[in-house]
Amino acid sequence: MNALVGIIMGSDSDLPTMRAAATMLEELGVPYELDIVSAHRTPDKLHDYASSAEARGLKVIIAGAGGAAHLPGMAAAVSVLPVIGVPIGITRLEGMDALLSIVQMPAGVPVAAVAIDNAANAAILAAQMIATGDPELRERLRNYKLGLRDKVMEKSRAVKGEFPA
Repeated sequence: MNALVGIIMGSDSDLPTMRAAATMLEELGVPYELDIVSAHRTPDKLHDYASSAEARGLKVIIAGAGGAAHLPGMAAAVSVLPVIGVPIGITRLEGMDALLSIVQMPAGVPVAAVAIDNAANAAILAAQMIATGDPELRERLRNYKLGLRDKVMEKSRAVKGEFPA
């Protein structure tokens, strides 16, 4: 099956964080592609990647970046696809610089943002965007969320058993 989500990052040092997006998309049955695309060191590759993403069948781009975090915004600048930025906490500012860079996009170039280092949430958001036109994926997301509920209920029962009223 062709990739529906593109996961890109500026460096292989971002891979430990961005791997969570790939893992979550696998869990939800959403095909993806993953690549290193540096906004600063490979700007031509970034332009080619983002400008051809729609033609290649992608529906959403997830872009992880730390520091100045230009990757998500530059991808959004050359693509009409939704871009989700994952700020990565690799600097002394622990990702706050990346978060602020991602959310401070100029008018007309939106980038969605998730919490620092939360690539799994970026994957869920990407899947939810795609699921607006895919009932089977919507059902897998519903089951995933029911599983979250069930885990909390199980913990609630366990705590009540440990500390009865």
